[in-house]
Parts: sequence; C-alpha cells; structure tokens
Amino acid sequence: MLLAIDVGNTHTVIGVYDGPNRLGSWRIQTVEGGTAEEYWIKLTNLTMMGNIDASKIDGVIISCVVPPLISALGELCSDFLKVRPLFVGPGMKTGMPIRYDNPREVGADRIVNAVAAYEKYKCELIAVDFGTATTFDYINAAGEYEGGVIAPGVKIAAEALFHKASKLFRVEMVAPERVIAKDTASAIQSGIIYGYASLVDGILSKMFQELGARPKVIATGGLAPVIVEHTENVDVIEKDLTMDGLRILYARNVPAKKG
Repeated sequence: MLLAIDVGNTHTVIGVYDGPNRLGSWRIQTVEGGTAEEYWIKLTNLTMMGNIDASKIDGVIISCVVPPLISALGELCSDFLKVRPLFVGPGMKTGMPIRYDNPREVGADRIVNAVAAYEKYKCELIAVDFGTATTFDYINAAGEYEGGVIAPGVKIAAEALFHKASKLFRVEMVAPERVIAKDTASAIQSGIIYGYASLVDGILSKMFQELGARPKVIATGGLAPVIVEHTENVDVIEKDLTMDGLRILYARNVPAKKG
C-alpha cells in the first residue's frame, strides 16, 4: 500500500492507495512544529477509522512546501513505518519537461497537479489550485509545463482584511444572495467570494488571450467548489488531483514490486 502526503502551508492531505485504488483520504491542519510521534498518532487514528491496516504501508511519497516539517516526516517513515520515503523535488522523474527559467523554483505541489491533470486529460490545460496561494499552471498540448501565475489565496486575503480592519470580522466562506449586500457580513462574503471568482476569470481570460487559445481549465483545492460555482472559465473540479498526482509520480519513480 502507498501512503501519499501533501503538506501545504495551511492543510495537509493524507491518502492511502492500494494500486490505483484510493482506500481513504483525509485533510488535517498543518502544524509547523509537528513531530514524527504526532504524525504517527494522527495517521494511526485516521487509518483505523477507515478500516485500513497501516502496517501494510510499504511505500510513501511526500510533497512538502513547509521545510521545517521534512525532518519530522522523514522520521515518521523511518521510525514508525520502516519505509524510505520519496520526496517530490528536483531530480525525480516526472515525465513532464519544465519550461520554467529556473525549474527548481516551481513548487512541488504545482508540478504534482500538472502531472495529474495532464495524465487524465492529455490536452492543453490550465490547473488552478485554491490553496494557501491561488496558482494557475499552464501545460501545453505536448505535456510540457510552461509556467503560470501565483496570487494570494482566498484565506490569506480574508485574514489580512480581518486583521487590518478593526471593525470587520471573520465570516463563513459562502456566497451571499446578492453582490450588493445589505449587511456587513454579506458585504465581506460578497467581496471575498465574488471578488475571487472575478480574479480567477480575469486571469484566465488574460491567459487565453496571451496563448491565442482556450485550454481546458481544471480546478482543485479545498475552496474550489465555493469559488468555481461563480466563475465562467473553469471547466471541471478535480477534488483529489494532488493525491492522484502523487500516486502517479510514485509509480514513475519506484519500480513495481513483483508478486
């Protein structure tokens, strides 16, 4: 069985696969000071709830954009799972040429999403990830990563608003019935939800114009369903895009076991 871990700045997603079949996946909060013991406890509890035997995990792949956690995750694998993990990073076989000026600058999560999206759709596309940052990654028809856009994430922008404007407050991330709101909570929701939907459509429109083409647009990330509902240029949501990408990358880098 394969354990896939995607560590983002805000959330960590954990998935367990048996071949191509996902047995379970869970989203937990990323804690920068987390220890191997804490991750083992969480993993054990989550797999038990999913009726999964964690002792059968014999492969691990990790995508991590929080460097202080790499050591703890390595210890989780060596001390508790007795498995040598594969970390997504420079030098691994992705099957996707990176046409960035400096390929090492491309975040691991962006490459994972790009690989998964192209593997599924086999066409020119843009992957939009609603994570801590909102990223737009363009993959050409030949399956080459060309570059993209990074914008502040929805929650980052919302938290900045709450912290810097003393009379404003946190609200539920749902769209109000009207753009022109009649109360403060709805006004904040309108600005966040409809504002980000417009940001997404605006950036995608400019990308289309620059490319002279209209690629397929795939969205992923925790807030994708909330924002995409109000966009015009996103074609489909792939909730588990990053997890599937990790599984694909593991298969491309670790020979399949016989028997």
